[in-house]
Amino acid sequence: MLAEISGSLHVGLAAIGSAIGVGIIGMKAAEAVGRNPGASGQILTQAIISSALAEGIIFFAIFLVKG
Repeated sequence: MLAEISGSLHVGLAAIGSAIGVGIIGMKAAEAVGRNPGASGQILTQAIISSALAEGIIFFAIFLVKG
């Protein structure tokens, strides 16, 4: 039972960390586009890639709990 609670806790912490990370990425991307609107395409691309990598942490956490 303790292992189940611990596993769920790890997934929850990974989800919270990922959500905070994606929020910071979005905030900084909006700030960067505000400073340099001409580079919005490149900034958007980097923001999407970074968000996907941050959200991938949740999949690793879920995989490790199931394993």
